[in-house]
Amino acid sequence: MTETPADLIITGCTVLVHDDQERIGFEEDAAIVVRDGVVESVTGAADVAGVAAGERIDARGQVALPGLINCHTHAPMVALRGVAEDLPTDEWFNDVVWPIESNLTEKDVELGARLACAEMIRAGVTCFADHYFAMDAVAAVVEECGMRAHLGEAYFSSTGPQGREKSLEFALRHRGGAGGRITTALAPHAPYTVDEADLAATAELAREHGLPVHIHAAENRDQTDVSLDRYGVTPIEILRRTGILDTDVLIAHGTGILDRDLPLLEDAGGRVAVATAPRGYLKFAWPTTTPVRALHGIGIPVGLATDGAASNNSLDVWESMALTALIQKSTTGDPRWLTSRQALHHASLQSARAVGLGDVIGRIAPGRRADIVLADLTGPHTQPVHDLAATLVHSARSSDVRTTIVDGRVLMRDRQLLTLDVPSVVRELGERMPALVDRGHGRRIQDYKT
Repeated sequence: MTETPADLIITGCTVLVHDDQERIGFEEDAAIVVRDGVVESVTGAADVAGVAAGERIDARGQVALPGLINCHTHAPMVALRGVAEDLPTDEWFNDVVWPIESNLTEKDVELGARLACAEMIRAGVTCFADHYFAMDAVAAVVEECGMRAHLGEAYFSSTGPQGREKSLEFALRHRGGAGGRITTALAPHAPYTVDEADLAATAELAREHGLPVHIHAAENRDQTDVSLDRYGVTPIEILRRTGILDTDVLIAHGTGILDRDLPLLEDAGGRVAVATAPRGYLKFAWPTTTPVRALHGIGIPVGLATDGAASNNSLDVWESMALTALIQKSTTGDPRWLTSRQALHHASLQSARAVGLGDVIGRIAPGRRADIVLADLTGPHTQPVHDLAATLVHSARSSDVRTTIVDGRVLMRDRQLLTLDVPSVVRELGERMPALVDRGHGRRIQDYKT
């Protein structure tokens, strides 16, 4: 009896793998066999020479990596890329971004999500954690374009109970959507915009319905200092006393996490993860960055992120990986931290754990979903290769990604997007720009008063 052909076989590549101690390694002249959206085997290229497949990709000169994961972003905000530049955080929010966001329509969100997904696919991002408004539109784009996503409908206490109820309704309705590619979370904005009663109610809903929470907290040191002055506790301590740390919670940024917060995070029992988006911290001139080394010391996974393109100007997680490694060396005063292999661990398994998918994606291994990117290292800027991990982190760039695969489906082949039409999105978004960026109405969706 002839075996059913594999759906996809990738041959001749070098595969980034993790051993049983999660150490990063590389298998050369390898092949990846994919069946039903799952990695069936990672073997030698010679072993699959006669194996039938619906599609084969010759990946000689390329490295196969687990698809990158953007652990915290606001994808539709690509529509605001460059609209608020060279401003302190409070002016950025109050004078530009939040007034503009009061104009948002579902169509604006849809078009922004389309453009963001195109950008991420081209940069080797296969999964993103999104925290924004009108998220039905984002879910529809994810369904159509083939990406994986962890989605939450954001809310403020200023919207009343209906904001929290809408976040729950969205999470329950879309959980498991897009053939399982969509997971969901409750998405309170932050402790300075969501009061303690709402946070406690959110924690209770999360426990009742088995949902995680995705929230900004201790984003910067100013927020922590103001919280201490106003309430006598840090934002992390607020999360603790409202029960949020008793849920599976993804904390965005955390550059204001203090030493006094670390025992609380450690006591959360492995239910906490943090997403770091270092480019934005540099741009806002924040004095601190995510304390990756301290979090590592207490077993907290730190995933890589970009934040929204309105603050970061980019959804390039590859850049976030390099910046995280460099900034950690600078802030710790230790060139041995982070190493390139450590950075690749953050980009793969730690990012997968941060979005609650640590057993599903994050490594190329039998039984994992086939979220894979192929990076071409034959260019002059990546040659010669003395240390492949260092080449990937510090020499390669997202434009070296040739092929992006999610659930075994090729979304980009040889730099050609297959599921999104960028020119039409750009054209339609451009037509909507005058109405979107108008600030003459004097409204804004919230006040930044930390």
